[in-house]
Amino acid sequence: MTALDLATAVRRLADGVAHWTPSAWAAGTPRRADVLHELVQRLADLGADSESRAHVPVPRLDNDLALPDQLRVVAADLLAADPPADTRTAAHSAVRQASGALLP
Repeated sequence: MTALDLATAVRRLADGVAHWTPSAWAAGTPRRADVLHELVQRLADLGADSESRAHVPVPRLDNDLALPDQLRVVAADLLAADPPADTRTAAHSAVRQASGALLP
């Protein structure tokens, strides 16, 4: 899994949900916003592992409309850490799983 593959998957997911309204984010069980925030946390944890840092909770922002940007930032941080291939594969798998849950 290349960094480009991961970046592309993140971009597609973020672009696919960026237009959602607050009611769209609140829909579903689990809530769509919770699914994306869990992905953001997973990517942050993978980035921390790549840099031998402790895991820290990613803040849950007051406005779910910020989630696509939060995803982009955390994914960029992960890629900047130049993680090993197995970490990129795990991240890509997590993005694909979230995409499957969130996008038609």
